[in-house]
Amino acid sequence: RMPVLDPGTARQQRASAAFSLSLFSLVFSITAFSSSYWCEGTRKVAKPFCTEQNKGDHCIRFNSPDANNSNAVQYIWETGDDKFVDRKFHAGIWYSCEEIINGEGEKCRSFVSLAPAADRGVLWLSIVAELLYNILLLTGVVLMSVEMCCYHSVIDGLKINAFSAVVTILAGLLGMVAHMMYTTVFQMTVNLGPEDWRPHTWDYGWSFCLAWASFACCMAAAVTTINKYTKTILEFKHKRKTLERSLKIKYKFPDH
Repeated sequence: RMPVLDPGTARQQRASAAFSLSLFSLVFSITAFSSSYWCEGTRKVAKPFCTEQNKGDHCIRFNSPDANNSNAVQYIWETGDDKFVDRKFHAGIWYSCEEIINGEGEKCRSFVSLAPAADRGVLWLSIVAELLYNILLLTGVVLMSVEMCCYHSVIDGLKINAFSAVVTILAGLLGMVAHMMYTTVFQMTVNLGPEDWRPHTWDYGWSFCLAWASFACCMAAAVTTINKYTKTILEFKHKRKTLERSLKIKYKFPDH
């Protein structure tokens, strides 16, 4: 026979599950929002001419012994794709960075400045929606923690539970819209962005996956919160019916 949990213990477990999911969602979202690995890929760029300081496979060698003589005819023996090198890049909501050939570090630019002028409004809407998403997630986490720690009255906890469910659902909807808007703007930037930025190959990065994992945790927290609210209401209704039934029996057969 399966053990039956006390209603209070079951409510506490559901509240803890909803709080944990909301907290994970908030941490994932903040990490993704502040990073620049939503999309990763490579750009094909022409190799620079080799110099005394710049040598290696990522530059084009001359056949002229005097590299400083501009009158000398310089022949490039490399043809086709050998003239180009793949430069890795990664981009996020705030900025886009690409590696420096034959050097250390990265060169970063604002992603807002790279987006086509016609799509910058959508990008700013995406940024505002992401900010509101994080604010609502934080509000939901605070409400759930208050419900768990400060309110032992079931009625008061039920009111906070209902409000936190609404806040979490709104956060999830905003997050979904924000992620989709950013995806649309990035694809438009790939097609219509500056020539010196357009990628040759690209794919979504770990930050993009983390952002959607945050959305999934947010929706799971909302479902758990609504489930807790519904079960608590059903428990109250069951207790009321049981009390009414016992009162009717006592009224029909009073104790002597």
